[in-house]
Amino acid sequence: MSELTAMKNIGGEMARKLAAVGIDSQEDLTRLGSKQAFHRLKQVYPSVCLVHLYALEGAVSDVEFNSLSEEKKKELKKFSDFLKRRYKEMEISL
Repeated sequence: MSELTAMKNIGGEMARKLAAVGIDSQEDLTRLGSKQAFHRLKQVYPSVCLVHLYALEGAVSDVEFNSLSEEKKKELKKFSDFLKRRYKEMEISL
C-alpha cells in the first residue's frame, strides 16, 4: 500500500485525518473517491471545507487542486453544499 502523503495535495495533517476515518493508503482514497472520502471526513471533522474536497479530488486525479477545471469545481461545490444542508437538517431534527 502506498502512503497518502505521496499523493498531490495530501500533507501530514490531511493524511492523519484520512487515517482517522479509515482511509490509510492511496489505494483506499482512489477506490473511495474524493466525495466519499470528504463525506467521511465531514462526519468526524465538521470544519472541513470545500478546499479540502478540492484537495482530495486533486489527489485522486493527480493534479494540484488549483488546477481543477471550473466545471469540476462547480460539481464539487454542489456536493459540498448538499452535505452542508443535510447536516443542518439533521441538527434541526435532533
